[in-house]
Amino acid sequence: MTTAVDAHVTHILQLNPTYSPLDRVYLTNRVRALCGDASASVPAAADPLTNLDRLVAAAVSAGVIAGTHSAQEILGAELMALATPAPSAINAEFWGRYQDSPSAATDYFYALCRANNQVQTRAIAKNIAFTAPSDYGDLEITINLSKPEKDPKDIAAAAKQPAAGYPACALCLENEGYAGRADWAARANHRIVRLSLGGRTWGLQYSPYAYFTEHAIFLDSQHTPMHINAQTFSNLLDLVTLFPHYFVGSNADLPIVGGSMLAHEHYQGGRHTFAMAKAPIATPITLPGYPQVEAGIVKWPMSVIRLTSTDRTALAAAATHILTAWQGYSDPALQIRAVTAGTPHHTITPIARRVDQAYQLDLVLRDNQTSAEYPDGIFHPHPAVQHIKKENIGLIEVMGLAVLPARLKTELAEVEKFLLGQPNAMAAMHRPWAEQLAATQTWTPDTAHRQLQQAVGKVFATVLENAGVFKRDAAGQAGFQRFVHTL
Repeated sequence: MTTAVDAHVTHILQLNPTYSPLDRVYLTNRVRALCGDASASVPAAADPLTNLDRLVAAAVSAGVIAGTHSAQEILGAELMALATPAPSAINAEFWGRYQDSPSAATDYFYALCRANNQVQTRAIAKNIAFTAPSDYGDLEITINLSKPEKDPKDIAAAAKQPAAGYPACALCLENEGYAGRADWAARANHRIVRLSLGGRTWGLQYSPYAYFTEHAIFLDSQHTPMHINAQTFSNLLDLVTLFPHYFVGSNADLPIVGGSMLAHEHYQGGRHTFAMAKAPIATPITLPGYPQVEAGIVKWPMSVIRLTSTDRTALAAAATHILTAWQGYSDPALQIRAVTAGTPHHTITPIARRVDQAYQLDLVLRDNQTSAEYPDGIFHPHPAVQHIKKENIGLIEVMGLAVLPARLKTELAEVEKFLLGQPNAMAAMHRPWAEQLAATQTWTPDTAHRQLQQAVGKVFATVLENAGVFKRDAAGQAGFQRFVHTL
């Protein structure tokens, strides 16, 4: 019988060239030391990740580790760390393959991160994903089920632990190889590729809970806050020069309109084409002083200026000019104010990509004001749509991929029952929306599920419209032109 220990040692030898068959006895003993000697009698599973589960379960059963989620995650990462080359070896392999092509390098690294369970492929597969048509193209909808629920025992244990302060945040380089703890993800099998950006060391890693293909994160080696400035545009263009098969973008650097990690400078990218990238130019514009740059307003629910040029220097300079102009621009008639009581409100969500030999920047104008009517944000999902989405509209949503909360899996099932006239436990917050859907469409068992998905897509389109500073109506577009004229 092939045991789970045997199979995991084989997986280690396949992934990690540090070891050779001569190391099999040594590796067998290392695995048994981590899982307990009883693991030696556990039969192997057909695939490496199920086999990993069996080893972890054996360790719990034998009392080698506690049965908490964090303890199991820590052991699983340690077992996969044996299958993962050291950072120096991965970096050497990555940049060696880069000499053949950028995609050869990222293909290698991404495959490794999936095989060693750093990218949580099985958790990601739990997400519910579908597309929904809109006036702006097919929007992508994801109900995020991949991140594990907090274990109450881990929460209790974390409350008793003194504040560690190390790593400073989940994006710091110091997470590479970190064992983990009750309140911190295990990262023993985590690896980061180093690169130079703007004279500083940065890292490339893949998101453990990816929202799209090859969901990459580019992170500053220093724990410094997010910011959008001229260097940002230069960095983004450097990255799509290094990795022309990837888009790369940055969350905005202000609360409400920014992402969930404002404390650490980072960008996101990957091998994916979002609906916004496919959206056409609705209104061409001219930027005086930048004849090398083609510019236009994008047909998109948010307010986007697209710049395209083969001249990177001119493109970055034009983007900086627009950012500076927007940071100081107000239009009170449209509730757009650059500063109130000394607090700045304007920034940009920038996205870079390659289009053949040219470079392209989409600059999404953001305003993070609040008001008595909209205390969560004037240009944020409004109360009428918060039953579907109330969180920040960050980079990924801006581009047309909704990341919706896990609660919607069960909540939408109850809405569907309501629409079909079946007994249900529909949440009260969905009732106005559901009653409107019931009154305007015919619902049958054969069509209800897809119709409801399309209705969710329409809500997401409205969410993006709420976040747009210049609305898609006549007054909003006239206001957009007023801003453009200041450029």
